Amino acid sequence: MATHELTLAGLTRILRESAGEDEGVDLDGDILDLSFTELGYDSLALLEAAGRVERETGIKLSDDVVGEAETPRLFLALVNELVTVGT
Repeated sequence: MATHELTLAGLTRILRESAGEDEGVDLDGDILDLSFTELGYDSLALLEAAGRVERETGIKLSDDVVGEAETPRLFLALVNELVTVGT
């Protein structure tokens, strides 16, 4: 499977599909630097979303990588770094 970079639009789609969207949170707004907790996503929701990211990008994310990514910006940076190196 070919790998491709994950965009913010792709991440928000995955979050909505895998874990829903917390009422009162606008994932279409400026969310890059909000914590996933502020967005209403706990560690279980992030693990579920990470599984979908793995399937869509063809990379393997360790639990440590998922745990380090406290914001969408950090998550995208970590994922796309792995995509670039082809891990």
